[in-house]
Amino acid sequence: MFRAIADVLRQIGGAIATVVTLPFRALARLFGGASSSTRGRRV
Repeated sequence: MFRAIADVLRQIGGAIATVVTLPFRALARLFGGASSSTRGRRV
């Protein structure tokens, strides 16, 4: 029974982690693309 509870908590934690990291990944991708494009324009 404890194993089932641990699995459920693990799945919930994974879902929360993905939801929390998604916006940061999007921001990092946006800023990363902007910085790379500005570097190409500057040089």
